[in-house]
Amino acid sequence: MFMSLLDATIVNVALPTIRTSLDASEATLSWIISGYALAFGLALIPAGRVGDRYGHKWVFFSGLALFTAASVACGLATDGTQLIVARVVQGLAAGIYLPAVTAYIQLLFTGRTRGRAFAIMGAVVGVSSALGPLIGGLLIEAFGDTNGWRLVFVVNLPIGIVALVAAAILLPTGSERQLPTGTERQLPTGTERQLPTGTERQLPTETENRRAAGGVDGLGLALLSGGLIAILVPLIEGQDQGWPAWTYVSLVGGVALIALFGAWEVAVAKRGRSPLVPPHLFSHPAFTGGVILALVYFAAFVSIFFTISILWQAGLGHTALESGIVSIPFAIGSIIGASQSGRLAAAIGRRVLVIGTAMVAVGLSALWLVLLLVTPGDVTHWDLLAPLLVAGTGSGLFIAPNAQFIIATVDRQEAGAASGVIGVMQRLGSAIGIAIIGSVFFGTLVLPTQGPPTADDLAIAFTHSATAALAVSAALAVVAFLLVFALPKRVGSGAPAGADRSGVSAR
Repeated sequence: MFMSLLDATIVNVALPTIRTSLDASEATLSWIISGYALAFGLALIPAGRVGDRYGHKWVFFSGLALFTAASVACGLATDGTQLIVARVVQGLAAGIYLPAVTAYIQLLFTGRTRGRAFAIMGAVVGVSSALGPLIGGLLIEAFGDTNGWRLVFVVNLPIGIVALVAAAILLPTGSERQLPTGTERQLPTGTERQLPTGTERQLPTETENRRAAGGVDGLGLALLSGGLIAILVPLIEGQDQGWPAWTYVSLVGGVALIALFGAWEVAVAKRGRSPLVPPHLFSHPAFTGGVILALVYFAAFVSIFFTISILWQAGLGHTALESGIVSIPFAIGSIIGASQSGRLAAAIGRRVLVIGTAMVAVGLSALWLVLLLVTPGDVTHWDLLAPLLVAGTGSGLFIAPNAQFIIATVDRQEAGAASGVIGVMQRLGSAIGIAIIGSVFFGTLVLPTQGPPTADDLAIAFTHSATAALAVSAALAVVAFLLVFALPKRVGSGAPAGADRSGVSAR
């Protein structure tokens, strides 16, 4: 899981070297990030359904094998198109194997032990994303611009091989009836009595219920995928091509496909079949606000690494490692915030999310002000340290428990479906955020037309563009802060079955 989420941000510091090495366009840079996130998100729910139907072990194994192979293909790419295709396959593979992580935690553990496992997983979500730029910078610094960006991807090969061997040997096949001997002894006495009412019924029968409900909603997936692609393509390509008429037609067509997807899901549900996204979830206004919160927050959070990496290297002339070092305060803050989020969520309820999103909004607004007020070319990592530390701490406080509060807005039996929708919205938020921020960044980038730009020209132009992009990220963070108030004040004994302290439910 760490590897799949790390790959969502590790490539950010490699973008400037990819740009020069492959002579990649600005749109290509956005696609390298957005294509991965979009494919990742779209695969999550279908993969979870297939795992429920046929067993999670070999779905996990197949997705991990494909991810490892796609990582090597990314490292061997000779042009931007090949890299985009390999990144999309890599994101698809990550979306295939990731649902098995939560499913196995749900199957292998119960009660307090399960809560601790999910808490660890919640910390991994925030920390892996924050550490990506630093690890990428270290690799490029160690192996040079030409080969370093390729190793950002190929480094997954040994990790993937080890994980594949471990998965084949260690993961149980099938249902909870085949758990390793001694698993029950790990549970504290009386754990069963601590489970929410109805949980026991979900664990042994959920797979069988889903098998009876039918397979993956193929047409629904096609409509959703088509609609999102039709929206993302003009957002990413429009600026590069001068916003021709087809970009507006594509945007309108994408919205129409999303509307058609909604109508189709309602029809599927009325027939008693299994829709990709159960429409009745959105009969809860607080849940609707919660999933919008997930989308908006991840659009703001992931995009800042994209902005800072390009500014630091292409605009200010720093190395990839120096660009990665800039992200260290954010990573440290994420670790601190995530380590305290579970305890604070239990003690003060929703206020931990309010505090977290407020800190992110303040931190990103402060970043914007730094770039706005400091002379271009004079910005140092010390100027960004405090804002990034504040934003990172807030992010750690928010990411681990946020899904728990969103899931609490729906009925107990809807927890698994709600969890899947939240995961998809997080990944789609990342894709849409990069598309919007990339369009703003490169759309406002103006370089001299006569002669090669000087260092001052680059610093001024890229700082101006980064300031505009961070203004959008900060605005999204403020919207996320306001949306937090749609969630319940506390998650207690009425939380949905399957929810836990980390805020993640099994499918």
